[in-house]
Amino acid sequence: MPNIEKLSVALTSEQVSTLRAAVEAGEYATTSEIIREALRDWQMKRSLREMDVEWLRKLWDEGKASGPASRVDFDGLRREARQQVTRTKRARRNAG
Repeated sequence: MPNIEKLSVALTSEQVSTLRAAVEAGEYATTSEIIREALRDWQMKRSLREMDVEWLRKLWDEGKASGPASRVDFDGLRREARQQVTRTKRARRNAG
């Protein structure tokens, strides 16, 4: 079993009431259990955020390595996208 350390945390009275209500309702055995679960959730979110940052850095590096930027014809892209949607809808109607 890992070493356990006590830590003091300041919470609002509303937060404390919410924790106690969850324990009284039987959702959790103790308020500490709720805090530990919240900490695990925070750790997971933090890890996912770090992965996202690494992924964005990789994309940034790939973009820089792909060469100089060029102008984009957004009107043409919209037209192509609309045509693709129309073709897909027609294909679905004809298949069904």
